[in-house]
Amino acid sequence: MDVVLLVKAAIMGVVEGLTEFLPISSTGHLILAGSLLGFDDAKAKVFDIAIQTGAIFAVILVYWQKIRSTLVALPTERQAQRFALNVLIGFLPAVVLGLLFGKAIKAHLFTPVVVGSTFIIGGFIILWAERRQQIDGFEPISVSGNIVETSKTASAVRIHSVDDMSPLDALKVGLVQCLAMIPGTSRSGSTIIGGMLLGLSRQAATDFSFFLAIPTLIGAGVYSLYKERALLSMADLPMFLTGLVFSFLSAWLCVRWLLRYISTHSFVPFAYYRIVFGVVVLVTAWTGWVQWAD
Repeated sequence: MDVVLLVKAAIMGVVEGLTEFLPISSTGHLILAGSLLGFDDAKAKVFDIAIQTGAIFAVILVYWQKIRSTLVALPTERQAQRFALNVLIGFLPAVVLGLLFGKAIKAHLFTPVVVGSTFIIGGFIILWAERRQQIDGFEPISVSGNIVETSKTASAVRIHSVDDMSPLDALKVGLVQCLAMIPGTSRSGSTIIGGMLLGLSRQAATDFSFFLAIPTLIGAGVYSLYKERALLSMADLPMFLTGLVFSFLSAWLCVRWLLRYISTHSFVPFAYYRIVFGVVVLVTAWTGWVQWAD
């Protein structure tokens, strides 16, 4: 058993879990962390996608009550059926566009320079989205643990719960999620910020982003493992299990923290983090201070 390899797998699992559901791009961080650790061959790329499943188990655990009640009510209750349909509709654009363009994106865009650039662009988009809410008069406040949107034009936020979303709302968020195929963009950032711009409250956008992640990331993990199965063997099982466990644990802590954080805070700090981190990546790449591997 290669202890060094297991340590690298654990580090990558922690990076995945801590960044998957924050608007800072888990893929971007995994590319950069893998480059620094020398963990960036073809098998490592499959590993990066597969361990997302560990992070999804954390979401399932946190939202288990909602998931269970939906599954129980699915055969008879219209609200549960609409919610499940919305998740499916939001998931489909990623399936179609991923199958069409996924190979080309991985071949040409999975580079530190692209990641650094999209980090910066995404940071400015988050600042713009949050500034737009402030101009409209929105400030998130917590009342008994719930988000309340206060504004002189409060009607601009149309949806305060995922149960109030229409199939068209779900499709729009699903299309926005596809932007995350560009590494460094952030799947959660695209869906949360995109959802807010489309009229969802911060809480509703965050919740739907998490629910949408379940089929999206499990599907990506299963498809990647099947497609690249020739690269893998039983000897790789300890590495993958290590990554999954650490991804699950760190994601569970992160999701619970984020749900508390958004009750009283905006995403502005994440925007500044993205911009600063992106600048650091680009500067070190251009100067040669860090030899980032594509």
